[in-house]
Amino acid sequence: MIEVVDLIYEYPTKRALHGVSLTISGASITALVGPNGAGKTTLLRCLAALEMPYSGKVVIDGLDTREHPRKIHERLGYLPDFFGLYDELTVAQCLTYAARSHGIPPSSTSGAVAKAAKRVSLSDRMESRAGELSRGLRQRLAIGQAIVHEPRVLLLDEPAAGLDPQARRDLSQLLLDLKALGLTLIVSSHILAELQDYSDQMVIIDDGRIAGGKAVSVGAGTAPLMRVMLAGEDGRLGGFLSAQEGVGNVTPSADRAVFSFSGGAQERARLLSALIGAGFAVIEFAETKRSLEETYFDEVNKARRP
Repeated sequence: MIEVVDLIYEYPTKRALHGVSLTISGASITALVGPNGAGKTTLLRCLAALEMPYSGKVVIDGLDTREHPRKIHERLGYLPDFFGLYDELTVAQCLTYAARSHGIPPSSTSGAVAKAAKRVSLSDRMESRAGELSRGLRQRLAIGQAIVHEPRVLLLDEPAAGLDPQARRDLSQLLLDLKALGLTLIVSSHILAELQDYSDQMVIIDDGRIAGGKAVSVGAGTAPLMRVMLAGEDGRLGGFLSAQEGVGNVTPSADRAVFSFSGGAQERARLLSALIGAGFAVIEFAETKRSLEETYFDEVNKARRP
């Protein structure tokens, strides 16, 4: 769906992107994370065909952004971090304006508006003015404007900024619903815990480069993580686990370890028996979930090592 090849972008005094390359499959949600000034927004604007790179290419749905920017805009929705709404217009009028701006003919506009409102759960607010909506509902309206023309790709820059916990949860569910409809989403955010709720993979931008050179899988499809905890310290644990079949990526500490494990229930039982048989005082042995924050810092630290 999206292919970026050796993308370089330069501002007059700074190179913002250094040979960025990545591939994003369709009907997925990719988290775009990194510190302020790392190049996330610049990358999103290049993907949206709003900025032309110095070199390299971006292909979306088979179209090169340099050669077909207008056709890209027909297939793509983009919500910047600072978006504006016409506060005096109703929800229906905002969506109608967006639909007509995207070239939807008058005969099809009402149907497109109704569908977009339903997708963002604003069908019961059609006559409410935008200025009367809460921050969370304004965000939904802005997303509705971005998808009213039924794009295949949706780019969101810091969509959860300023939202309360309930609004963030509602936004997470909305993004999952859009993915289920077949949209490909790229979401830039600093809120790693929230991204973990809905992301399939994470792209870490650090100083204009992708940390580790590729996206990191954070959703389904990866080997389950297991955690083992001992009653006391035992320096043998890491080495013992690394030697076992199906075990990988062992991260040991004094009295515990986290590791990936490709076996099923029977293989887990055998591994637990092996640990106990080797004299380890196991007090906990269970599947766990590695946080997105842990993955983020691991990848960044690995990329920064000399």
